[in-house]
Amino acid sequence: MQETSLPEEDIALPAASIAVSNPSVRKSAPAGLPPVWQSRYGIVLADASEKQLTQSLDAYGEWVEQELDLVGVLLEEGQVVLEYGAELGAHTLWLSRMVGPHGTVYAVEPDRLEHIALCSTLALNQVRNVHPIHASLGDSASEILSEASDGRPAEAVRQIELDSLRLGELNLLKINPRGALLSVLAGGDAVISNQMPAIYFRLSSAELAIKEIAALKGRGYRCWSHLPYLHNADNFLGSKTNVFPGSVSQNVIAVHKSRSADFGHLPEL
Repeated sequence: MQETSLPEEDIALPAASIAVSNPSVRKSAPAGLPPVWQSRYGIVLADASEKQLTQSLDAYGEWVEQELDLVGVLLEEGQVVLEYGAELGAHTLWLSRMVGPHGTVYAVEPDRLEHIALCSTLALNQVRNVHPIHASLGDSASEILSEASDGRPAEAVRQIELDSLRLGELNLLKINPRGALLSVLAGGDAVISNQMPAIYFRLSSAELAIKEIAALKGRGYRCWSHLPYLHNADNFLGSKTNVFPGSVSQNVIAVHKSRSADFGHLPEL
């Protein structure tokens, strides 16, 4: 993917006092400052976990760039996007650029530490058009337990409905956690029905995928399969090493049939 060219005033500048890690290696910053990665769209607070996301940011300075290639054709400046499962903010920074200073991105992240990292990344890049929200999106307002991960025990997380955000406009709903679509739809019936946003989400099991596609078609959506490779040969850091050989993400792009969007190069589901 070619880096999006935007007017100079639309590009947030990173804070000069933060030391950027070596382009291909995560390392501690001097004077007690936290390590960061230089990514394609800004600096990202580095994370010590060994997830595919962090491996990709460390090796390539980007994460599943082909997702952004596809989603980018749907976005215009001034629009409103909600990203669920924003994690460290690698895609959030790009979404912020795409909608520009008059657009808005709602970045919802249920994991407490990743939400803190997300907010740090936004602050380091002086991003002002993103609203970070620490919550889980679901079918009801309640308190749930997160899954234990990275040696951390399960934690209580506030669950909210998409409709509770009272979004007067929503052009794109990007759902990153696998298996989350149905519960998000259940809690967002009003905004989905009224705003008919494009929906991009990652699949989990084949059995659940059948239900997810049926739910979207029942709401008047057309769905296309998208298989972005985790490795991008034209990656930001210019690395020639493929740490994800043959790995793809099984995703779906869904657009309401009343919208003039057609992905003829993708198989329709």
